[in-house]
Amino acid sequence: MNHSRWNILPPAPAEYLANTSDFPPLIAQLLYNRGLTEPSQLESFITADKCLSGNPFLLPDMHRAVARIYRALLSGENIAIYGDFDADGITGTALLVLGLSRLGSKVTPYIPHRLTEGYGLKTATLENLCRQGVSLIITVDCGITAFSQVKKAQRMGLNIIITDHHTPPTEIPPAIAVVNPKMPNSNYPFSELAGVGVAFKLLQALFQGVGKEKQLDELIDLVALGTVADMMPLRGENRYLVKQGLKLINATPRLGVREMITQAGLNLGSLDAESISWVLAPRLNAAGRLAHAMGSYKLLTTDSPQEARQLTIWLEQKNAERQKLTANTLAKAREQVLAQGILPLLIASDEDYPGGIMGLVAGRLAEEFCRPTIVIRIGKQTSGGSCRSIPQFNVIQALNQCRDLLLHFGGHSQAAGFTLPTENLARFKQTLLQLASAELAGVDLRPSLDIDAEVTLADLAGDTYPSIQQLAPFGQGNPAPAFLSHGVEVIDCQTMGSSGEHLRLKLRQSGTVWDGVAFRFGDNLAEVSSPLDIVYNLKVDQWGGEERLRLNILDFASSHKK
Repeated sequence: MNHSRWNILPPAPAEYLANTSDFPPLIAQLLYNRGLTEPSQLESFITADKCLSGNPFLLPDMHRAVARIYRALLSGENIAIYGDFDADGITGTALLVLGLSRLGSKVTPYIPHRLTEGYGLKTATLENLCRQGVSLIITVDCGITAFSQVKKAQRMGLNIIITDHHTPPTEIPPAIAVVNPKMPNSNYPFSELAGVGVAFKLLQALFQGVGKEKQLDELIDLVALGTVADMMPLRGENRYLVKQGLKLINATPRLGVREMITQAGLNLGSLDAESISWVLAPRLNAAGRLAHAMGSYKLLTTDSPQEARQLTIWLEQKNAERQKLTANTLAKAREQVLAQGILPLLIASDEDYPGGIMGLVAGRLAEEFCRPTIVIRIGKQTSGGSCRSIPQFNVIQALNQCRDLLLHFGGHSQAAGFTLPTENLARFKQTLLQLASAELAGVDLRPSLDIDAEVTLADLAGDTYPSIQQLAPFGQGNPAPAFLSHGVEVIDCQTMGSSGEHLRLKLRQSGTVWDGVAFRFGDNLAEVSSPLDIVYNLKVDQWGGEERLRLNILDFASSHKK
């Protein structure tokens, strides 16, 4: 594991600490680090209640979307929900199908096959749905770039409502309504909703109109799953949605989610955002990566215990396959990247890279080398790729500058995908590398670790951990607080894991002893000396029915290396 550059965040001003005297100084510092400078912000962040929920009618085109759906409900039209094949799209599709069914709609789910159809709206599929008698299609987590497809759908007599959260292109599809908080004309107070979050706001607007908004409480678990899985920032409204969703998942999980929790060996009642991102989301995504995402959709919507069990076992198998495939592809792509030399932008391309896991491989390489990374599957006529980036490089802007070479692209600043004619591949690689070289010139491309506060191990005793948990859920945009302790004595250190890839430590400082685990630092065993400076956050270990706090070590350095 590579060591990081340590960035100790500045201490909160004395005036701020005085104004936040209701909180312990450490908690006030954590709130300050998260940019919460106004007293009103502090209260809404901690409570994360409905006051963070925006009025759905502030979203662009919401009135038009609601009017068209009501018309469809009243006249008994067939509605199709066209979702994406990742966990965000799957949960959003399930949410709209279940929600519209409760309003008496005849509704059909459609999720394309990642490997045979690819991302987004496809004209052939729209024609097929039209032949089946569908007259209204609502997209989830896709559609914002489908200009020509929506135009053709209009000519077929199909109406399309787009709900999406991806960055809009300059040319917006001529849909009946385009509900997207990132639209330039949006008045919505929070722009970082997931695809499932935008779908939820559409349902909220519909249910408000008929006085059934309370029923939405039973569907908010799907919003939490999709929001965390899509790595959306857990700030603003997302805090409320994820917090409420986690409550529901822990109290009364839906059948399929309960089966997943059981199969994965998680403890019901103590699931957090990390349980979604590390355990549940990879399983939901595994279906779309290696087979068809409808398997995960069925798991989220089934009311048959037998079907839930069968689908969960199938997903476990798919996830194990996915892990093996990712490890093999990562090794190959890593070798390719190293052979080229570590450039400002990393590109790995091959005819055999599996389409379903290219994003995962790109993400791992971007994390390891702290460089924007593109993994491409080369085809005879067309090639496709996945991009993962770092905060200093906006990959969707870079793709936009290469749009003349591309057939299709879409995504966010840190994660995107594209297809292009294979004959354009060499020029595309060259252009992107030039863009990255210019933009990242002079940037220190080492991973950076933000440290919230310097503390001693004794400072973490008592009710410090429960106090920190007031800031949960932790995740993207609201990381678990990281602390630095200097001069910690190492009582014991040994490798752990099947191939010794992790370190287990016993640490002492001024009579206080803590257990710690340093994941993926097994190869750094020789660097462990006493005393150590350690950067870590706090984690609860659950073992044999007992809960114990331990240190989750993020990085370390010899105390003598000053």
